[in-house]
Amino acid sequence: MAHWLLKSEPDAFSWDDLVAKGAKGEPWTGVRNHTAKRNLMAMKTGDLAFFYHSQEGKEIVGVAEVIKEHYPDPTDPKGIFVCVDVKAVKPLPKTFTLAQAKEDPALAEMPLATSPRLSVQPVTDAEWKHIAKVSGL
Repeated sequence: MAHWLLKSEPDAFSWDDLVAKGAKGEPWTGVRNHTAKRNLMAMKTGDLAFFYHSQEGKEIVGVAEVIKEHYPDPTDPKGIFVCVDVKAVKPLPKTFTLAQAKEDPALAEMPLATSPRLSVQPVTDAEWKHIAKVSGL
């Protein structure tokens, strides 16, 4: 199983919005970056992802699960980009902020700290375990 980080502006689509979708989940649409697209295409059913609130909050707030692998993004009129479906698994007991990621030597190479604008990012097993431990998972 691989791990990921999905970024969303909470005023557009928040963790609470994903939780409200329940077991049916929600398509992760609107990604318009080719690196992020490749990351979506690498996701497999059952992979876990940190849900990150960008812009406001700038923090990881929960864990989501990929429930459907990539398919054409219905919001892309050109048919270039893809989406996956995700569902909420659980909130983090203690959120993990961008500032924490940037200050933590264990996360020095993590894309969240080095490429914070990328909307869909891989997370290594070591990074996942570290953030989970610090966040009380």
